[in-house]
Amino acid sequence: MLIINADDWGRNRAATDRSLHCLREGRITTASAMVFMEDSARAAEIARANDLDIGLHLNLTQPFTGIGRNGLLEERQKRIAGHLLGHKYRPVFYNPALKNDFLYVYDMQVDEFSRLYGKTPSRIDGHHHMHLCANVLCAGLIPPGLRVRRNFSFFAGEKSLFNRLYRAAVDAWLRKRYLCTDYFFRLLPLSPAGRIDGIASLARLSAVELAVHPETPVEYDFLMGDDFERCLEGVERGVFAG
Repeated sequence: MLIINADDWGRNRAATDRSLHCLREGRITTASAMVFMEDSARAAEIARANDLDIGLHLNLTQPFTGIGRNGLLEERQKRIAGHLLGHKYRPVFYNPALKNDFLYVYDMQVDEFSRLYGKTPSRIDGHHHMHLCANVLCAGLIPPGLRVRRNFSFFAGEKSLFNRLYRAAVDAWLRKRYLCTDYFFRLLPLSPAGRIDGIASLARLSAVELAVHPETPVEYDFLMGDDFERCLEGVERGVFAG
């Protein structure tokens, strides 16, 4: 089964509207919502009215843009972003000085999601994939038993051996505590030729999540095009819920 998930639902009007169009056309199946952003409230109203399968897209790095923003929340998220974006290896190291900041920012987003969607999130992924940073995982911020996005999967030769071994170790740890798909890919890059066909082949035998960003023109055009439908011919598409 292939779960095609649009990230950044509610980030802005364009992101929401493009994702909604893809959902209605059957080109994607689910979405992950950002809260405290400029279109978060409208996106939640649309999701509830259409009974959409929506998860929480935890945002630890991008400034909040919603109306009536919380100064303390923004200050603490800014400290977190400074740490996570300061160096490419920062996310893998636990920073005890930011323990309370991570807890506060995480709890505030879960509470806001619950307010907007009328239920607590049953699945969590992260903007820039930062839900898998050490300060989130080591502190156990995400309750056990939820659906959590795993690390990216790669085909042979795409990443170094060390990179693949590290990701495999984290994924093994995740599977002991959370519900995860068998594989996880992002739509881009669209080359080499046959990459999407390879993802589709895996989805015929396993549970695969494909993350997409319809607000990006190149992704939107591919999702709505004939080549994407051809690649997925005969592949069951599904959602996380249930």
